[in-house]
Amino acid sequence: MKPTLIAAEPVSAYDAKTHLPKLLERAAKGERFVITRHGRPVAQLIPFDNGDEAAIRSALEKVGRIRRKLERQGIGLGSILGEGETARELAHGGHRY
Repeated sequence: MKPTLIAAEPVSAYDAKTHLPKLLERAAKGERFVITRHGRPVAQLIPFDNGDEAAIRSALEKVGRIRRKLERQGIGLGSILGEGETARELAHGGHRY
């Protein structure tokens, strides 16, 4: 999902510290703020997003159906792992850190 650009009101770090309770109230109502230091953006204060609960629930249900199907076919984690390989290594195989 691509983030949507929304205009945010600039607030100096000093003003943010001084008026934090009021900024939090406004953020809870949907406003966004960019905290600046010496005129340069350093942080954002944005409303908390609970996410799309229906989409999350649907994805978890789909994962559950896939797991049950694999179990009926006799496929489990143990049959997928290589000799001495951990589930973490399997999940992160090929990742570069």
